[in-house]
Parts: sequence; structure tokens; C-alpha cells
Amino acid sequence: MIKDGIINLLKPAYMNSTDGVQLLRKLTGIKKIGHAGTLDPMAVGVLPLCIGSATRITEYLDLDYKKYRCEMQLGIETDTQDIWGTVISDNRDSYAADESKIRKVLNGFQGVISQYPPLYSAVRVKGRRLYEYARKGESVEIEPRQVNIKKITVIHVDINKNKVVFDVECSKGTYIRTICHDTGQILGCGAVMSCLIRTASGVFTLDHTVTVEELTENGPEQYLMETDFPLIHFGRVYINEERAGWFVNGRHLNMSDVTVVKEPEYLNNENGFNIRQEYKTAYNVYLNNDLKTSQDTCRFLGVVFYNKKNNKFIADKVFYQAGSKR
Repeated sequence: MIKDGIINLLKPAYMNSTDGVQLLRKLTGIKKIGHAGTLDPMAVGVLPLCIGSATRITEYLDLDYKKYRCEMQLGIETDTQDIWGTVISDNRDSYAADESKIRKVLNGFQGVISQYPPLYSAVRVKGRRLYEYARKGESVEIEPRQVNIKKITVIHVDINKNKVVFDVECSKGTYIRTICHDTGQILGCGAVMSCLIRTASGVFTLDHTVTVEELTENGPEQYLMETDFPLIHFGRVYINEERAGWFVNGRHLNMSDVTVVKEPEYLNNENGFNIRQEYKTAYNVYLNNDLKTSQDTCRFLGVVFYNKKNNKFIADKVFYQAGSKR
């Protein structure tokens, strides 16, 4: 019986992210389920769904970069910044695409940039979603947000159809349709997103997704991933059974209690974007009485932050409770 874990769903078009959560609730009977990163209803691709205690790792996944393949239609502008919105202007028949200019504009978005979220988005302002203001025709001041566009690669430019296909690797909170919209503004022709596929979200990739049909027909059990599977940026420490009992009851660990087998990825490096300082000294904690045992057989207990001042590992989240038989 499923208690916790992660399903890497291949979200189809016409399904929103909450629909994916509801599907899994129906299949498992578990109410505590959440998604790790919203996808627009018409977008498809990777949508990690966290079950049970695995929902508590979603904040850690803010470190992850996401990858997308996008098709952009030049010469048109809509209120939603995608092809499915209400058309504001349409110059597709008169606009002549210039490939060199298009590539230059898209390349200019790379790096840490300020981006205004779309009016039709789930971003909260003054306690309400932006799309709630937009649907009622109400205006509200929107503040720009910093996002990191790690890489943009132009795959193909169709001069005849004024369409561009490009790949993006970016931080959480980046709106790809806004990149399209802003590109159209700079070129002076207008542009919208006409197709979007999320190909990766951290370690979750398109190649290892499961479809709605597979989940429904076979059940989610065989597709379940462990809670610690995506926590690749953190370090790794082993503790013995005695210290494990100490730790799962909420107590801190001394340096002498642990064996450090991997340092955090960002201990001495930046990820190209601002992250919580604690994440630079975060470690996954595993029970392993025999250090010769494969790490795949070690039991994941929780996440700690190393406190240099006190030379202790301070528990942030404990995932294995005392008395549990898992």
C-alpha cells in the first residue's frame, strides 16, 4: 500500500496541474498529494506529483532548473501571451521574420533577468491570483520578479510561417510565454507561445514519465519513486541505528555521530541564482550500519542543515518516524 513517494506524470494538454493531483488522490485514496511546479493547461510534459510525506520536499525543489521546448508564433499578440487567448493584434500576413534578429533577441534573455508575470497567471498579488483580476477586468500593479535563464537554444526558425522553436533551461517561476511576448515586443511584431513541452524538472525527465492511461490501468505502485530521489543537490551522511533513534525523535547530530560521504553541491559554489543559505549546507541523512552496504539499501531518514557555529547537524525535516515499520 502506498504511503509516500513521487510519481513523474506526463501531463497531457487540457489538464491542469490540480487535475493531476485529483487523479492520483482518486487512484490512491490519499488526500495529501501536491505537485512540484505548475504547468499551464495547454502545456504538456513533466509534472512531479508528491504523495504523503514527500509533499514536504517541494520547497527543496526550488533549487532545480526546469527545461522546456517551446514553439513561438511571431506576428500575433493575445491577452494571455499564448495562442489560446483573445487576439489583440494579428500581423502574421504582413510580418517578415529575420532569423538573425530573432536569435539575437532570444539570446539576450540569458542570465538573471527581471520578468513581469502574465496577467493570466496564478501569481498572487494582495491575496488574489492575477487571473482573478484579469477575468474581472480589474487592474493591479505587478512587480517584476528575478528569474535565471540558464540557457536558450534556438532549434529552428520557419521563415515562411513565422514560427520559432527553441529550448530553455531556467529557474523556478520563469514564464516561457512571457519570453515569447517580450520577444515580440522587442521585434515590434508581437509574439505568442503556440506550444510548450516541459522536458525536465530537476532529475525528472520526459523519458521516465508515466501517462494518465498507464496510471489508471496499472495503478501507481510500480511507478513510484522514493522521496529522496530528487534531492541530488544536498550532501549525504550516514548514521548508525543508535543515532538514528536519536535523530528521528527530533534531536540534533554531532559531527562525531555521522559519516560524511558526499558534500552539498553548492557548499562552495553558486547555482547561478539566489538560494537559501541553509541549502548550501544541507545533507540527506541515511541509516547505514555497514558502510560497505550499497547506498541504494540505506534508509532515508531526513534532511539536516550543518551549523558551523555549534558544529552540529540541525534537523530540518524528519521523514522516518520512530516506530514506523517502513
